[in-house]
Amino acid sequence: MSLCDARGAQLTKLRRQILELLWESGRPTRAYELIEALKPRDSRPVGPPTVYRALEFLMFQGLVSKIESRNAYVPCTHPERGHDCLFFICSTCGASVEVEDRRLERLISEHADLIGFSATRHVIEVEGTCARCIAAGAA
Repeated sequence: MSLCDARGAQLTKLRRQILELLWESGRPTRAYELIEALKPRDSRPVGPPTVYRALEFLMFQGLVSKIESRNAYVPCTHPERGHDCLFFICSTCGASVEVEDRRLERLISEHADLIGFSATRHVIEVEGTCARCIAAGAA
C-alpha cells in the first residue's frame, strides 16, 4: 500500500489480510471474528495477540478505527488524512457509517480549549436504526 510506503511503515501480509477482511465485512468486526476469517486464508493459526498487534498498527496508521461500544474495528474511509471519527451504528443490523465533519471537529477542539483539556483522540458513536432496517420494518 503506497500510503504505508510513504510513511515508512511496513504493511505485512497479515496486516494487509486483516485490512482486506475489514473492507470485505462491511460492518464492525471483532478481533476473534478476524481470527476465524483468517483460518481459510493462512495455513498457520494466528493468535489473538498477533491480531491485536496488527490492528494497533493499522489504527496507528489511520487505516482502521475502533468502535469502542462494539469492541470492533472498521476500515477508515479517508486514511490519507487525519480526522476525528463520527460513526452512525445500526443497533438492528450492526452496520456502521463513518462521517467526516470538520465543523464537529472544530467544536470539540474549541470546547477542549475552553476547559484546558488536551484531547488526543475523538471518536463519537451514534446508535440508532439505519434506513434499510427502518424500510424493512425492523425498527
